[in-house]
Amino acid sequence: MIREDIRNIAIIAHVDHGKTTLVDSLLKQSGIFRANQQVNERVMDSNDIERERGITILAKNTAVNYKGVKINIVDTPGHADFGGEVERVLKMVNGVVLLVDAFEGPMPQTKFVLKKALDLELPVVVSINKIDKPEARPEEVIDEILDLLIELGAKSSQLDCPFVFTSAKKGTAALEPGGDEESMEALFETILTYIPAPEGDAEEPLQLLISTIDYNEYIGRIGIGKVERGTIRIGQDVVIVNQAHPERQLKAKISKLYEFQGLTRVEVDYAAMGSIIAVSGPSDIEIGDTVCDPDAVQALDFVKISEPTLAMTFSVNNSPFAGREGEFVTSRQLRTRLYREAQTDVSLRVEDTDSTDAFKVSGRGELHLSVLIENMRREGYEFQVSKPEVLYRMIEGKRHEPMEIVTVDVNSEFVGAVIDKLGQRKGELVSMSESNGGYARLLFSIPARGLIGYRQEFLTDTKGNGVLNSIFDGYRPFKGEIPRRKTGSIIAFETGESTSYGLYSAQERGILFIEPGTQVYEGMVVGSNPKGLDIEVNVTRKKQQSNIRAAGSDDALRLSPPKLMSLEEALEFIEDDELIEITPKSIRIRKRILDAGKRYKSKK
Repeated sequence: MIREDIRNIAIIAHVDHGKTTLVDSLLKQSGIFRANQQVNERVMDSNDIERERGITILAKNTAVNYKGVKINIVDTPGHADFGGEVERVLKMVNGVVLLVDAFEGPMPQTKFVLKKALDLELPVVVSINKIDKPEARPEEVIDEILDLLIELGAKSSQLDCPFVFTSAKKGTAALEPGGDEESMEALFETILTYIPAPEGDAEEPLQLLISTIDYNEYIGRIGIGKVERGTIRIGQDVVIVNQAHPERQLKAKISKLYEFQGLTRVEVDYAAMGSIIAVSGPSDIEIGDTVCDPDAVQALDFVKISEPTLAMTFSVNNSPFAGREGEFVTSRQLRTRLYREAQTDVSLRVEDTDSTDAFKVSGRGELHLSVLIENMRREGYEFQVSKPEVLYRMIEGKRHEPMEIVTVDVNSEFVGAVIDKLGQRKGELVSMSESNGGYARLLFSIPARGLIGYRQEFLTDTKGNGVLNSIFDGYRPFKGEIPRRKTGSIIAFETGESTSYGLYSAQERGILFIEPGTQVYEGMVVGSNPKGLDIEVNVTRKKQQSNIRAAGSDDALRLSPPKLMSLEEALEFIEDDELIEITPKSIRIRKRILDAGKRYKSKK
């Protein structure tokens, strides 16, 4: 049986190539919104952090109707740190729309997501997006994509993929680079023609593969996936199995069923083979589970998710200011929240440690972990995190480390500085392409630990003009030690409130991170010292009051503006003997050992 009334597609691309904007155009032109309805840009980016940063973090489902066919669309993240989201949703679809920027061409993440799609033998429709850019070069980009398909070992049917030229912002699509169409019709038609309809038997026993988990505080856990065969109904008794854990079999009853329509979920009584649906009822449902008919219990294969490469320790806050600003501060609350996150994020690992107050959290990269930290602090959690460290592996008795392929697009004048800095961090220049409009593209192979702390330096070295993208490239033998950061820390000497007088004498030692009136404690890092040594200063010192005045010495003290550290900057700055204290209102850097005397003894 073939369901011609349904198409299931995922939109995949590198970060900032326009996936979410394309979904906006498809939604608007399918008549989902009223004529006078106010609609935000990038309407699928519903999470606060997604809207602030302009990136997609979680894969999301939507659906549009075109000429009587329901097109289920999954909008996926483009950032390499959230590649796990892309890997698992590809099991839910019958084809992909690969979006490529008409100027930038294929980028590292383009290669990663395309390889995953080809491995699952999914047909590909290529959309050359941002075709209206003045510097667009569609013909060259087509050649680059075909080269990439050949490099990845695409089959002849996949090499024969259609190309559509789109401007997601304008809402237009054409089959030729200079086409003057005024709607997305060409893309809709190409999807209907080239993406196969789901096939299966609606009369056979039920099989539903869960690819995503959502949570609602009223309904509980909601599983989202595609009905591979059979039909599912409200009130139906089911058995939940998982190929990775064959011993686990759970009996459950389906309480609610939803299909996607535009931005909403619509309750339905039943859903047949080929439909992408959300189910509630089973309380312990997990990603990778198969919901089966009790008379035919058979688990489906689930994609193997790539392993994490970076780990951090999350621990209970034990600073002198602990418990002042957070709502959830105990180890039990921290543990529950971390394990809950691991259930919905397949590329995150959470492990208990020897201490009951600390947990090892492993993820795909600094951004992956920093988004989790940011979400937790906004929810009212208070905790501490350590410096990120890479996860090594022992292969044939030798230590191997995760490697990254780094693509740098930078103005030609900064090429020397970038090559020099990445060379010091054990980076090897793989290729360097011709300058394009004054820009050069550099490709490096570098240990993942070599990138920790570099992105901020990179922005400084390129005066904010460079673009750096990285993607995991397997494990290689350990490359040797990498020089540590060159700056030291300026540490508060005693607890109190910082004063202009105290900060004025401290600012001569380096760059400060705090303003006058900030509450500080002994052992808190308040600045960085360019000489590479840790120094202690008294930033709470007050000027002695007297009735004697000297000419000129009592002018207003001039303080340099402090460098207010963001979470990512703090993660890049800290060393092994430092922690970041995270609260809903503050991000503070501190020494692990707060007492100066004990710290001195521990270094001996």
